[in-house]
Amino acid sequence: MRYDAVVIGSGQGGNPLAFRFADHGWRVALVEQSQVGGTCINWGCTPTKAMVHRAQVARYARDAARWGVRARDVSVDLGAVVEQTQKVVEGFRAGIEKQLGRRPTLRLVRARARLVGPNRVEAGGETLETSRIFLDTGSRPHVPRIPGLEEAGYLTNVEILRVSRLPEHLIVLGGGYVGLEFAQMFRRFGSRVTVIHNGTQLLPREDAEVAAALQAALEEEGISFRLGARTSRVERDSSGVSLSLDGAAERETVRGSDLLVATGRRPNTDALGLETAGVEVDERGYIRVNEKLETTASGIWALGDVKGGPAFTHISYNDFQILYGNLIEGRDLSTEGRIVPYCVFTDPQLGGVGMTEREARAKGKRLKIGRIPMSRVARAVERDETAGMMKIVVDAETDRVLGASILGSEGGELVQILSTLILADRPYTLLKGAIYIHPTLAEGFFALMNDVKPVE
Repeated sequence: MRYDAVVIGSGQGGNPLAFRFADHGWRVALVEQSQVGGTCINWGCTPTKAMVHRAQVARYARDAARWGVRARDVSVDLGAVVEQTQKVVEGFRAGIEKQLGRRPTLRLVRARARLVGPNRVEAGGETLETSRIFLDTGSRPHVPRIPGLEEAGYLTNVEILRVSRLPEHLIVLGGGYVGLEFAQMFRRFGSRVTVIHNGTQLLPREDAEVAAALQAALEEEGISFRLGARTSRVERDSSGVSLSLDGAAERETVRGSDLLVATGRRPNTDALGLETAGVEVDERGYIRVNEKLETTASGIWALGDVKGGPAFTHISYNDFQILYGNLIEGRDLSTEGRIVPYCVFTDPQLGGVGMTEREARAKGKRLKIGRIPMSRVARAVERDETAGMMKIVVDAETDRVLGASILGSEGGELVQILSTLILADRPYTLLKGAIYIHPTLAEGFFALMNDVKPVE
């Protein structure tokens, strides 16, 4: 059967693309081998952030005396948390399925897809023909090759969402976004938690002072860290799991009840038959695309995690906006120079946008830097949540904001104010004269902007 477009993968880029193509009058096939909604709704943003919120509630209840409130016998019913979370997931998924049903020219094909040529896709025993193929197949957990790991067993971000028994001691392998969010979550649920990271700094892209401040906040909650440690072997016995670590100075063994592997992602490209359509991948398996998100093959585009780059839902959605704008609206859009805000949903949150100080220095920029601790923000003091800091990186020649990091309560919300300033190409001084609602966390920008000064 022939279609105007075949979209493979129903994630946060593929779904809106298929919907809008159908609304435009195209006959569209949306191929999905698993649940509609992709990683974000089923195993990523939606369930994890729902559980992060419940972990925060547990923290407030358990530490209520800190705020002068008496609470007794606080415990977490993890089974109830998982059940509530799955209801949220199912609600989002049902919403997508309703959207699918409202479009008569859009067909959902529940099957594994494979390219069998530049213009043909095989799915569920039939061949779908089209002049336009869009790949939104996402990524999955990357599991390192460590002796004994497969035999010992482990959890990934997918399986741990279904765990209804609270781990006594959770070992987290990996100090990135996923690892840190789950580490704090389960610590707040009541588990002992140890994070093992082979780098000497958590979140290696961030400036060292920001990463150190986040680590300090997590350590204050009782999370243990082993940095600069390579896991050489994993074993399991009746008492749990043990990891042999080769550190910079010594070897040690860390023992726990459960193991979460959070060591990055790998693209879902190995079974797509990309070679039949001349689609190239890089050494890690990510699809090579140009700034218009086209691959080297005519009539094939890729969007979302499968093409590499920042693995954020909002990037996938922006990829959809770029493709639809170019193909249907006659606009000339690309990924070049786009401003990407992001957030690590720990508590305090780490919101970031643009360049870090290290990246700006590497480009030879003359800089102005502003930084303040959250203890200088009145609203944070009133809430007794002063962990973290605000930092802004400014081009000394133009006064334009190059980047910012906000580690604090609602850091992800706050950093988007600075993201807008970058998009508008206005100087940081614009915010020095702004009026902020008192008392709000954003009011901290008064002190931050006044702290901006030239640095060597």
